[in-house]
Amino acid sequence: MSGHSKWATTKHKKAVIDAKRGKLFAKLIKNVEVAARTGGGDPAGNPTLYDAIQKAKKSSVPNDNIERAVKRGSGAEAGGADYETIMYEGYGPAGVAVLIECLTDNRNRAAGEVRTAMTRNGGNMADPGSVAYLFSRKGVVIVPGDAGDEDSLLDAVLEAGAEEVNDLGDSWEIVSEATDVVAVRTALQEAGIDYDSAEATFLPSVTVPLDEEGARKMFRLIEALEDSDDVQNVYANFDVSDEVMEAVG
Repeated sequence: MSGHSKWATTKHKKAVIDAKRGKLFAKLIKNVEVAARTGGGDPAGNPTLYDAIQKAKKSSVPNDNIERAVKRGSGAEAGGADYETIMYEGYGPAGVAVLIECLTDNRNRAAGEVRTAMTRNGGNMADPGSVAYLFSRKGVVIVPGDAGDEDSLLDAVLEAGAEEVNDLGDSWEIVSEATDVVAVRTALQEAGIDYDSAEATFLPSVTVPLDEEGARKMFRLIEALEDSDDVQNVYANFDVSDEVMEAVG
């Protein structure tokens, strides 16, 4: 898991500063809009919206864009799209299981773009349920590495439902049940500990180790999938060692 988590953290940081910044912004704003539509436009009473806003702010999305997304989602301003969440399943290079979460207002377009990205990059689509069982819905809070040590973090979050604290090098990953992610995040805030992101995600129960060639192919596939505006998140059960990560760059 460490390689997978490290890769995800590194990639997120890179995404904020590279040329795909606009695409990342669009996905984060879509998250905010959908959260406001689902639970209302008040972050104080809608923890999902609160976390979506925090994640957008941490990634330097302008406040104006965030506020407009909240208004569109809550109906205070016209122009909001009717997004639905669709999960696609498939296999990548080396038999890696892939879950693709789309947030789209056009089911046919999303399906076409996902299929094209998969087939052009060594992946195959799979029937619903054939891959999903390899993942568990979990809450994940990422905390900066200098926010504390393992003991202080555990003290802060254990009673809130945290299951494990993992050292990712320059950050900490706190894993809980998906239903406990808000409680864990709140416990950190009450302890005065800063955090980078808090969200429900899918974590694999088993992982597939990849060599350098496999890692390159896998990253290419994920980049192709994330290039689609309809694809919100890609989850995969690969594990990449630090040495392979270094070689792939």
